[in-house]
Amino acid sequence: MGRSRTYEWSDPTLSVSAARNLTGLEFLREIASEMPSAPVSAALGFAIEDADYGRVVFSLVPGEEHYNATGSVHGGVYATLLDSAAGCAVLSTLQQGLACTSLDLSVKFVRPITVDTGKVRAVGTVLSSGRRTALAQAELYDQADRLLAHATSNCLLLPLTTSSQVA
Repeated sequence: MGRSRTYEWSDPTLSVSAARNLTGLEFLREIASEMPSAPVSAALGFAIEDADYGRVVFSLVPGEEHYNATGSVHGGVYATLLDSAAGCAVLSTLQQGLACTSLDLSVKFVRPITVDTGKVRAVGTVLSSGRRTALAQAELYDQADRLLAHATSNCLLLPLTTSSQVA
């Protein structure tokens, strides 16, 4: 009675290499259109739906593979979507040669998510940005625009080097 799921991902060094020649917003738009996304998005099945300066939207259709032991989507899936949306909102404001990474993430869960919820959207926006850090928020919504969860995140801005990770 077991279930299985198979997925593939691309070599993450390919997108990191491409990121060096693009602004953050250009990079995110390339991922949304044709460039391979981060391996974690393949593992969980989420994707960039929209990217503008200071605002990024990810979407996910929840499945059983996202469930915790009590039959609803695991909080770590919420947190991953919210962290990705907040971090990429910050990334969308960065010039070529810069990246960011989360310093912290504070999540508030509002409603449970199940397969019956349907597609959910994580909307990340930048609240404040400085030379070394930026503050962003992300909100997770269902198809009826009901709030499912909310998060804030401080991100560290750093130069994109050979060993840097992109948001």
